[in-house]
Amino acid sequence: MPAIPAIGDRTARYMDIPEAAKGPDVDPAKGYRLQDFGGGLYMITDNVYQSMFLVYDKGVVVVDAPPLYAAKIQQGIAEVTDKPITHLIYSHAHKDHIGGAKAIGGNPVIIAHAETARLLKRAADPDRPVPSVTFQDKYTLNVGGKKLELSYFGNAHEPGNIYIRAPEQKVLMVVDVIFPGWMPWRRFAVAQDVPAVFAQVEDIRKMKGWDTLVGGHVARTGTRADVDVQAEFYADLKKAAGGALATTKLGEGMDPKDQTNPWALFDNYIDRVALQCVNTLTPKWATRLGGYDAWIWDQCFAMEQSMRIEEG
Repeated sequence: MPAIPAIGDRTARYMDIPEAAKGPDVDPAKGYRLQDFGGGLYMITDNVYQSMFLVYDKGVVVVDAPPLYAAKIQQGIAEVTDKPITHLIYSHAHKDHIGGAKAIGGNPVIIAHAETARLLKRAADPDRPVPSVTFQDKYTLNVGGKKLELSYFGNAHEPGNIYIRAPEQKVLMVVDVIFPGWMPWRRFAVAQDVPAVFAQVEDIRKMKGWDTLVGGHVARTGTRADVDVQAEFYADLKKAAGGALATTKLGEGMDPKDQTNPWALFDNYIDRVALQCVNTLTPKWATRLGGYDAWIWDQCFAMEQSMRIEEG
C-alpha cells in the first residue's frame, strides 16, 4: 500500500481514480454535459460541479449556478427548450455553487432558505443576489404541473443548506454532503457541524422517494449504494479516530522541555492521533474512494477534533 503524504508534503503522483468514481465524459467543446432525468428535469455538470434545471410549460427553473460554467447554463438549456429562466433556487449560500447567479441572465425569482438570505445580506456580494422568496422548514414550488419540494433539516454543512426533491423523477439534490464514489472534500466539506453531517447522511439513507442523488460535485450522480458506502466510511473513520484517541498518550516521546509548551504538546499529540487514524483506514479505503490520498489527513484531523471537542 503506498504511503499517504501528510499535509504539506508533495507527492510525485496522486493515486489512480477508481473506476467506480468515474462518470460520463464531458464534451470539451461544450465544457458541460446534460443528464436527462425525465419529466423535464436535467442535470448540467462540468464533472466537478453539478446543478439542475426543470423545464415546465412557461419557463425553466434552475437549481444552483456554479460560476465555473454558469455562463453556459443558458446554452445547455437551449439544447432542450427555448423557454426563459423564470426561477433560480439556491441550495445554500456558498459562492462556488451560486456565484454564477448573474451570469445565467434574465431576472428570475430567487428562492432560498431564510438562513441563506441572512448570509447573503451579510456578504453583500453582487454575484449572489439576495433571494426574494424565503422559507423556514418546507417550501413546494409548483410550476405548470411540475413540482420541486424544498426542505431544511438544520445546520450541518452550513446554515441554510437545503434538500431539493423532484418527486416525479425520484431525484434528490443535497449539496456538499454526499460525494458518490469519492472521498468527501476536505474536513467533511468544511462542515460547520460534523455530528450533524453524520446525521444527515443517515437521514438521506432512510429517506424514501428518491432513486438518484445529485450531490453538487464530482463526475456522476449517486445511488443509495453510494450513500451506504459513505456512511460505512464515516463509521470506519469515527472508529479509527476514536481508537487513536484512546491509545495515544499526551507528550509521549517528546523532549521534556517541549512539554511545558501546551501548543507543542497538543500539536504533537494530534499529529500522532491523525497518523494512527490514516494508517488504520488506508488498507481498506485507499482504492475504494476517488481522491482518498488528497483528503484523508484532513478527515482524520477533523474527526479527531470533533470527537475530542464536540462529543467529548
